[in-house]
Amino acid sequence: MRELRFNPLTGQWIMVSAVRRNRPWRPRDFCPFCPGSEETGYGWEVLLLPNRFPMLSFDAPKPEQEEFYTKARAIGQCSVIVETPEHELRDLDELPKEQMIKVVELWKEATAKLMENPRVAYLAIFRNKGEEIGVSLTHPHGQLYAFPFIPLKARLKIENSRNYYHRFGECLFCRILEEEAKGERAIYENESFIAFMPFFASWPFEIHVYPKRHVQYLTQLNSKETRDLADVLQVVTGSLNEVLERDMPYTMMIFQAPFKGKYPFYHLHIEFYPILRDNGKVKYTAGIELGTWEFTYDGVPEENARKLREACKRVVKRLNAEGRCF
Repeated sequence: MRELRFNPLTGQWIMVSAVRRNRPWRPRDFCPFCPGSEETGYGWEVLLLPNRFPMLSFDAPKPEQEEFYTKARAIGQCSVIVETPEHELRDLDELPKEQMIKVVELWKEATAKLMENPRVAYLAIFRNKGEEIGVSLTHPHGQLYAFPFIPLKARLKIENSRNYYHRFGECLFCRILEEEAKGERAIYENESFIAFMPFFASWPFEIHVYPKRHVQYLTQLNSKETRDLADVLQVVTGSLNEVLERDMPYTMMIFQAPFKGKYPFYHLHIEFYPILRDNGKVKYTAGIELGTWEFTYDGVPEENARKLREACKRVVKRLNAEGRCF
């Protein structure tokens, strides 16, 4: 059984899939993403594989309708992005630079292909890392979900950036970029991108990555910007793993504009949500966060930004990165 259920109180679609119960949990004797498995074969550098336990599928059945509640077909695509044949690498900062560029190029290719599908309204490319996050397979990988609807968080960002554009005649993201580039919370920049802890951070070591050029999609990045995106993401993940001197569990989400309609006021951006507030201390989303969706911040963002900048300086030297730390 696979279907979408609409929450009339929040305006969200809930993805329901019975097959998700069958996902393996960190198998010790077999990795389906390593070269030579039934799914991967040999001779590849990066792979886009169908998720064997998807929430969405283009052949999803039509659900039986309820008298009051709304259901819809769980149309879409769930895929796994296998980032390297090397099983033991821990994070993006450990990939060879050219390999990281291939990962970004795969994101662009997947975006371009799914843009052509009229049943896809929104594409979410994301990455989970760490057992604390709930990652079931440790081989380095990301994922994508191609939705038939625009998710609530993306809708809110679109609405607020549209309202700001109509009121002030400028891109809200570009203005945030201007403010954060002043340096108090800025962490790293190269020619094309800047990484910073936002003024409104929810997570203790939250990092956002914005392109300096006003673009809406990964497909609009030129070859230099593609290389610079690979560079900044390696510095960010390296800094997160360095700041507490241990692997940082996190979720990374790429926000592009929806595929249907025009969004000149919107701006491509990437957000990292690291869940540790200190070494061995998890920032739990508990009562107030789950009950109201309003976050508490344990500490001062500017102090944690300074810690990230110090970590960034060590990482930039190790990676021979293209840009500079603030």
